[in-house]
Amino acid sequence: MSDGGVDESKRSTLRRFAALGAASPLVRLSDDGDSDARDAIAGYLSATPGAHFSKIRDDLKLGTGETQHHLRRLEIAGAVESRKDGEYKRYFPTDRFSAFEQRALGYLRRETPRGMLVELLRNPDATGRELADSIGVSRPTVSKHAADLDAAGLLSRDDGYAVEHPETLLTLVVRYADSFGPEAVALASQADELLRYDP
Repeated sequence: MSDGGVDESKRSTLRRFAALGAASPLVRLSDDGDSDARDAIAGYLSATPGAHFSKIRDDLKLGTGETQHHLRRLEIAGAVESRKDGEYKRYFPTDRFSAFEQRALGYLRRETPRGMLVELLRNPDATGRELADSIGVSRPTVSKHAADLDAAGLLSRDDGYAVEHPETLLTLVVRYADSFGPEAVALASQADELLRYDP
């Protein structure tokens, strides 16, 4: 802790993401004493679009009320927009993503759907059993999430499983791989080969 009682780890986290925010189009909405936190949220959402409220709060080490206040101010200013996603409210930089991309980012932020989509981008012919084995879940779990992905327009189940708009999905996975985890990073390293793939 600093002499003023501010957690130095929190201060460092806010500064790191505030630097991203200051470099983004969401730069400083005001010069009140709270602009560092808003810049940090803006920077965080530039690197982690589709994050839900609790993840933003926890990763930036902010309080619940503090996070609510700054997200509300960012939305009012038109810098950030939100989308309801089941029990989550997800946040995005304004006007950067289509409705399809926002839905896709929401599902890519969920472990099992992300694992399924990543595996199908890597292996478009994967069966339900192969998906279950590759991500370590049961076959019924794959079926449940496949139905959700189908309803969201991200997956077709007409003839096996097929990712809808695979180029868009792959672009999102590659661009934000570090925020999705190791399986996305591994896929990103194969992106050139996958994009050249011509079935």
